[in-house]
This record gives sequence, structure tokens and C-alpha cells, in this order.
Amino acid sequence: MEYVIAFTVGGIICIIGQLLLDVGKLSPTHTLSALVVLGALLDGFHLYDRLIDFAGAGATVPITSFGHSLVHGAMAEGERFGFLGVGMGIFEVTSVGISSAILFSFLVALVFKPRG
Repeated sequence: MEYVIAFTVGGIICIIGQLLLDVGKLSPTHTLSALVVLGALLDGFHLYDRLIDFAGAGATVPITSFGHSLVHGAMAEGERFGFLGVGMGIFEVTSVGISSAILFSFLVALVFKPRG
């Protein structure tokens, strides 16, 4: 049953993104940004953790989880270290994802001929 819930919640997040693209006529960049901001807002109101508890990977895999990670880290470190902790928390939690995206993008660019 956990798989069905994860699939359903992840699918709903994807449907929201597709509706933003098709109905809202947003560009892919604007859609990506909107989903990251949505995840950040949900975490700001302490709702995204509940969604993760309910849906598991259905909530942690989509891009909304990146927004959640940014705000979650900023809030946690902000409480511990004040204003400077906000910046530290953002990079502490998301640095692995950002670093791996840069590394794998570089490796793919070495193998394939990038455009532009």
C-alpha cells in the first residue's frame, strides 16, 4: 500500500507541474521554479514533513523536495546560529544534490557533444 500512496502523491505533484505547463502556459523554467517555491512554502508552514511521513518517496523524489530541503536546512540552522545559520543551513542540506548534479553534468558533457 505504501507504494500506491507514494506513486499517487508523486503523480499528483507531476500533474500539478504538467497543468502549469499546459494550462498556465508557463515555461519549463517557470514551472520548475514554481514547484520549488511550492515545496518551500509547504515546509515553511510545516506541512511538507507531514507529506513525507505520509507519502515517503512520493514526496521526496519530485523537485518540490528541493524547496523543502532549502527551507528546512535554513530554518534548522537559523535557530542554532542566527542569521548566518540560514545561509549555512541552505548549503549544508542541499550541497550533496547540487554537487552531484554539477559532477554528473560535467561527466555527461565529456561523453556527449553538448549543444550551445
